[in-house]
Amino acid sequence: DTMRRVVRQSKFRHVFGQAVKNDQCYDDIRVSRVTWDSSFCAVNPRFVAIIVDASGGGAFLVLPLHKTGRIDKSYPTVCGHTGPVLDIDWCPHNDQVIASGSEDCTVMVWQIPENGLTLSLTEPVVVLEGHSKRVGIVAWHPTARNVLLSAGCDNAIIIWNVGTGEALINLDDMHVDMIFNVSWNRNGSLICTASKDKKVRVIDPRKQEIVAEKEKTHEGARPMRAIFLADGNIFTTGFSRMSERQLALWNPKNMEEPIALHEMDTSNGVLLPFYDPDTNIIYLCGKGDSSIRYFEITDESPYVHYLNTFSSKEPQRGMGFMPKRGLDVNKCEIARFFKLHERKCEPIIMTVPRKSDLFQDDLYPDTAGPEAALEAEEWFEGKNADPLLISLKHGYIPGKNRDLKVVKKNILDNKPAANKKTDLINAPKKAADASNTQNEAKLDEILKELKSIKDTITNQDERISKLEQQMAKIAD
Repeated sequence: DTMRRVVRQSKFRHVFGQAVKNDQCYDDIRVSRVTWDSSFCAVNPRFVAIIVDASGGGAFLVLPLHKTGRIDKSYPTVCGHTGPVLDIDWCPHNDQVIASGSEDCTVMVWQIPENGLTLSLTEPVVVLEGHSKRVGIVAWHPTARNVLLSAGCDNAIIIWNVGTGEALINLDDMHVDMIFNVSWNRNGSLICTASKDKKVRVIDPRKQEIVAEKEKTHEGARPMRAIFLADGNIFTTGFSRMSERQLALWNPKNMEEPIALHEMDTSNGVLLPFYDPDTNIIYLCGKGDSSIRYFEITDESPYVHYLNTFSSKEPQRGMGFMPKRGLDVNKCEIARFFKLHERKCEPIIMTVPRKSDLFQDDLYPDTAGPEAALEAEEWFEGKNADPLLISLKHGYIPGKNRDLKVVKKNILDNKPAANKKTDLINAPKKAADASNTQNEAKLDEILKELKSIKDTITNQDERISKLEQQMAKIAD
């Protein structure tokens, strides 16, 4: 079987996975029981977010990475949705901003305080309303600031400018059936979608047209997944007519035949693919499986090379995947997963064994950093840009994140935008209006900050005089 013939010269041949010790897990978490095929978990270098069971609404936990051990039942949650939360995604350009999609048909964007939550968060920075059915997918644009995509069970995809709270693109007539997943390409100029009608579509969202599509990507009726790779090819997972799990590789310029197609096994859990563009490794985590299989994608036949399988006892309910800048480069860690069990979240670390303690630059090429390459307006006007890369040579030191400010336009002008296809010609004028409003918002922000600093100083003065009095008493 070509699948099992390992690429002998691969530096990833000996990658091994290891679960962390018990005290480094997050315990006593009631992971959501909603039947929905999302990963239920999102992580970044500061926080792990997990969708949890919530009575009467929808909630997710946000824990600072170091907050391991037993999580108290009364630990604060993010709980502004009125229906179960189905998907969450951290903003790639701000480690304190997270988006959530819910059964209540809304998308909400939240700002998490720098050190995590001390009280439950019920007020989002912005509520994005435009879907008529539950929203099961949220995905931030990889390179443009404040651009967020959502897809709902109304078979519509909406692309929002979060900075103004507006729906700027509404693709509501491209899918005739449920959308299983949506993936941006590396520079965010295209998206690909996998749908219940067994089609994979490649869409140019700004031109609002389908660039390529493949019928019966996988013959089976069970859910598929499709993701863009760094070179522009598309990787899919799905099921054969005989209900065997399959993976395939496609060139969107010619979708007639797959570049590679492999049968895996007859398990029935949906395979969630996690992709690392720096190493070209794909990790497949089946929902309900207790294993993570990983493959290297290369230019040589058979193109998708099986590397190894990490197995554990417990089946996974969901999975989070750490961005590259959150990994420990001194330990040659090339991936970290956050595996959800019934009642806990267990980090799993993937390492390439190396004898040397020096920085291994072949394992860590420059990777996507936290700075956005474009502003939202530039992207909507037609500009593209690759991710801005950073070196991990000295590890990643998180910088200060700016607060997410939403400058609402006149709400009455804004309403129809979600229904009609928006005219992108007006964008430059809007941008000018936005910049005036932004300046006002900035001024407000500075005044607020001044006031809060003054308040702090006053409080500290009072405290100092109290302490001095206490000292005087003790001295007497």
